[in-house]
Amino acid sequence: MSDKKTLTAEQRRALLATPAGWLACGFGSGLAPVAQGTFGSLAALLPWLLLRSLPLQLYVFAITVGFVMGVWACGVAGRAVGVDDHRSIVWDEFIGLWIALIPVLLGPWWMVAVGFGLFRLFDVWKPWPIRWLDGHLKGGVGVMVDDVVAGIFAAIVLVVLLMVMR
Repeated sequence: MSDKKTLTAEQRRALLATPAGWLACGFGSGLAPVAQGTFGSLAALLPWLLLRSLPLQLYVFAITVGFVMGVWACGVAGRAVGVDDHRSIVWDEFIGLWIALIPVLLGPWWMVAVGFGLFRLFDVWKPWPIRWLDGHLKGGVGVMVDDVVAGIFAAIVLVVLLMVMR
């Protein structure tokens, strides 16, 4: 069993040996030596550049499919490394950030940076109910849900900013 900070070489191999592990660690972005959540969120911007061109209904569908895949992949990866929500598991950051950036589809480009910052703030700070969800839900669902709520909180703040600016 590992702590939430370091992966042994054996755990790293186990994580990268499966498609679930690759997805859960954000295609390797979660293997950064520090700030794995931030690196995962930055990596999530690359596929977002493609997703943002989709109609809203397809964008939301892609997030939903990504969430379902994430519940599975993060559960598999957590069992592989022996820690449900190991810091190398960052697919939840991908989905949370994509949710946070929904209002950017209607707003100016500079809001990407604001949405990114807000998502990271809510993900790290974990105000209620995020902290409660993080502590009470286990497995892949537990990994994913707190970041989904952090993304929703960030999206709400972005919508308010857009409304105030108009």
